[in-house]
Amino acid sequence: MTYAVAFQDLSLGYDRLPAVQNLDSQITEGSLTAIVGPNGAGKSTLLKGVIGTLAPLGGRLSLGTLARDDIAYLPQQSDIDRSFPLSVVDLVALGLWREIGAFGSLSRASRQRVAEAISAVGLEGFETRPIGSLSGGQMQRALFARLLLQDARLVLLDEPFTAIDTKTMADLLAVVQRWHGEGRTVVAVLHDIDTVRAYFPETLLLARELVAHGPTAEVLTAENQFRARQMCEACAGPPHTCGRSAA
Repeated sequence: MTYAVAFQDLSLGYDRLPAVQNLDSQITEGSLTAIVGPNGAGKSTLLKGVIGTLAPLGGRLSLGTLARDDIAYLPQQSDIDRSFPLSVVDLVALGLWREIGAFGSLSRASRQRVAEAISAVGLEGFETRPIGSLSGGQMQRALFARLLLQDARLVLLDEPFTAIDTKTMADLLAVVQRWHGEGRTVVAVLHDIDTVRAYFPETLLLARELVAHGPTAEVLTAENQFRARQMCEACAGPPHTCGRSAA
């Protein structure tokens, strides 16, 4: 199978302190994969390494046949400044920035695509609303609409279903399933294990180091989850000396 992303003895971190260590694994092209693990396991850090905002401290990260422009990334909502004066339609249209440039204007065809993306996530009638007035679920719908327009081969989602209502979650999971059905590679950092078991065929269990990666039912065993908690609890802060000896 062709890989979308490969990790070879990869270490990532901040100020030379590793948050992900010695990771060896691959994300298969076209797979639907959840990244799970305890708090502080390095899950969001790993996504930042994939998009290139964090350079490896050691090892290597390879993108297979992908270019950086083939990646769409949804950060956690807490990382987004909602005070910026944007309307919903302006935010969604940012998904076309590679086509129209920073200062380009939307053509009639582009405006139609924006409208279709807004409709696809159930936000008709919200086009002129400022993003600061949206609920958490409405904001997440708008961000998914932006991702739809990016038309990326690899979609990275960091806690996409946190603090949203059940209906919104179901609608956005349908979008994720649609991407998977189109052959795109989708990777999501998730906390809710029931959601992972129900919707994500592949799981990467991380505890700063790799615990397990493969079919979800084989990865999310009680033994593996207990081991992951032990490994993260062994990391008592800098210098992050937890390692294989802590497993």
